Amino acid sequence: MAESEIRDDHTWLAAFMSEAWENDDAEYAAGIAHSINKCWDAVHNLYAAADALYTDADEPWNLAIYGGRPVPHSADADPSDPPLMLLEPSGVSQAARFLTTVSFDELWDVVDARFSALGWTKQEHLEHHRGLQEFYGQAASAGHAVVKAVWA
Repeated sequence: MAESEIRDDHTWLAAFMSEAWENDDAEYAAGIAHSINKCWDAVHNLYAAADALYTDADEPWNLAIYGGRPVPHSADADPSDPPLMLLEPSGVSQAARFLTTVSFDELWDVVDARFSALGWTKQEHLEHHRGLQEFYGQAASAGHAVVKAVWA
């Protein structure tokens, strides 16, 4: 969403993300939302393999999943509200560039044995990668920020 439309308030953002989650199918279809069920840490670990491939990189691989600034809970926030992160437009653009320039196959070559032993498939991660490429590409093209929530 446009950064100017975001309130830097955890309670407001938690309500916004809760409503977005209720409309996830429609927002996902429109390309304005993306979600990764239960394996976001594995997708992050896939991208962390870039450290082994690009030693001069400044860790843009961290942006797609865990990048951004934490939005702290306010004193009156519901403690069950999810952790929230805000990735500003410059970080969104950097994440989009990383996702379009990194070689998925090279990343997979680094993690294949470890991931396969855990039952994680190449196809599953390729689908997450393509979805993130599309999502971050659209957000970057629009100059938008990305709000992230982690529901356990």
